[in-house]
Amino acid sequence: MFRNRFIGNITILAAMIASACSCASEKNSFPEMKYGPRATEFTLWAPDAEAVCVSVYNTADPAELPIVTEQLTKLKDGYWTGVVEGDCMDKFYGFRITQDGVQLQECPGVNAHAVGLNGRRGAIIDMKATDPHGWDKDVKPALKSADEIILYEVHHRDMTMDEQSGVCNKGMFLAYTEKGTENSYGEPTVLDHMIDLGITHMHILPSFDGAGDEVANEYNWGYDPLNYNVPDGKYCSDPADPYARIREFKQMVQALHKNGIRVVLDVVYNHTMSTGDSNFDLTAPKYFYRLREDGSYSDGSGCGNETASERPMMRKYMVESVLYWAKEYHIDGFRFDLMGIHDIQTMNEIAEALYEYDPSIYVYGEGWSAGTCQYPAEELAMKANISRMSRVAAFGDELRDAVRGPFSDDNQGAFLCGLPGNTESIKFGLAGAVQHDGVDYSKVNYSKEPWALEPTQMISYVSCHDDLCFSDRLRKNIPDNEQAQLSALKLGETIVLTSQGVPFIFCGEEIFRDKKGVHNSYKSPDDVNSIEWERRHTYADVYEYIREMIRIRKNHKAFHMGDAVLVRENLHFLPCTDNLVAFHLDGAAVGDSWDDIYVAFNGSLDETASVEVPEGEYTVICRDGRVSEEGLGTVEGGMLELAPTSALIIVKQD
Repeated sequence: MFRNRFIGNITILAAMIASACSCASEKNSFPEMKYGPRATEFTLWAPDAEAVCVSVYNTADPAELPIVTEQLTKLKDGYWTGVVEGDCMDKFYGFRITQDGVQLQECPGVNAHAVGLNGRRGAIIDMKATDPHGWDKDVKPALKSADEIILYEVHHRDMTMDEQSGVCNKGMFLAYTEKGTENSYGEPTVLDHMIDLGITHMHILPSFDGAGDEVANEYNWGYDPLNYNVPDGKYCSDPADPYARIREFKQMVQALHKNGIRVVLDVVYNHTMSTGDSNFDLTAPKYFYRLREDGSYSDGSGCGNETASERPMMRKYMVESVLYWAKEYHIDGFRFDLMGIHDIQTMNEIAEALYEYDPSIYVYGEGWSAGTCQYPAEELAMKANISRMSRVAAFGDELRDAVRGPFSDDNQGAFLCGLPGNTESIKFGLAGAVQHDGVDYSKVNYSKEPWALEPTQMISYVSCHDDLCFSDRLRKNIPDNEQAQLSALKLGETIVLTSQGVPFIFCGEEIFRDKKGVHNSYKSPDDVNSIEWERRHTYADVYEYIREMIRIRKNHKAFHMGDAVLVRENLHFLPCTDNLVAFHLDGAAVGDSWDDIYVAFNGSLDETASVEVPEGEYTVICRDGRVSEEGLGTVEGGMLELAPTSALIIVKQD
């Protein structure tokens, strides 16, 4: 399984420092586990430990006895260090601390960069040997500015497990290296499907090492953190081989980059799968978590605990972890799960560090928590505080819930069902959550004032992996009428793709994927979560509609101005009713080939709506569920009608 290799330095280490330690801010990086062919030096930070030892093993089998155990020597500031003689390449290791007279469970520390099966032991490997051919020449797809981004959220198994996915490496990183895959109708799937659709960024659900059994490989979204700096073995060809998961993850990124798609990693620093036996608690018990006054773990994540990002070495850990993924794995963006648990300073330091390394890296997250945090709300990275984080974006649930209905009630519809009271919230989202005089903030559903400095700080979406997928929501709110559901899906996606925010599409929405009505499918089987690729043919009309809307957005700057001042100056809302939202874009002012653009949405299920536009001849781009950048004919200005549940886009150009 392994080969003897030489490497000068490998970072595989758990090291942190208590909040009281004055030298925390002075250190530039975590200490390293230094490998040499004759000896390897191990270092761990465990400030309250009475003793620390490291054991080295031939395999990752938890039943195997160590070939050597070395007691570490305590240094200042809570660090422990020691040397294991001999060549440790391709060996495994684990630390044990003794605290309060009790020797704790063995763990690989918090900063392991390679692990064995199920992640309970660290692995000493040659990281250079994990680089695929040409990795040093990997080139990121061009990206001039964040307003060009179109996000596409993917779970490895969702995209690939269906029989008609056409891929060989089902459920694996390598599935995204396969070109030419197609369903039984000869239509592109997986990688070729995303290329054809026109998205710019593939957002992958958590792909770091989780706590699940990598051999059983049961379905899981991945929000069960174990080792944050190692890819999960359940998505590679051989989870017992520490090289395989790293190499194959890199091959995936490399293939996506070659095909014009950037990669966003979903990261979950806000909680760990468990406490007590987490790597955090097995090195510095309770340091990394927020605690209640009675000493119990606070639970802002709804998963039993919440991490303490404000503590110096948790903050440092998060900053260096994302930088490691950016540098070692060439990651292009990070989506922070329950970002509202983290403090503002930490998110700003993360964004600044990434920006300094690569200004094109995009950082965004959920601007909320799942429960009450043990930290002042005004200092947390909540959506309402985004204006204090100039390089961080957040999901715009105002737009989402105004379009399709509230997250809290699957049975409640909204604009797409013709229900009143949603137009101002939709306008809020169309403006990208920035200040705009055309929005009545007193009528916006969740936010009574704008929270974004720039429109690229708001993610525009109608569904994601969490909650009912869009088609299931429509089936629930518009039952027994698939044609009306399809019309509503087209309209919802049109709103997303004409918003000044950054559009986000959940994989398969464009082919009317369903999840059998399961609200929280995080561990449901593949027959619930998998995209059925036959839908690429069955719902070809929906696919082509959304594909064309993506092409129009990308080709016309007026739909992604990327600047709050330009949005305020060149986006003008027209008079609206409960079932109608309409606006004008001054394309000429932002260099668009379309001088004047009028867009209108009719949310009524059964009534036409009317919108008045200035006199003149216009080219119809979108109408009655059809769309074409080249045009669908012409229309004279004046009072124009919109069919129920449809969008209208007309343009005038010299």
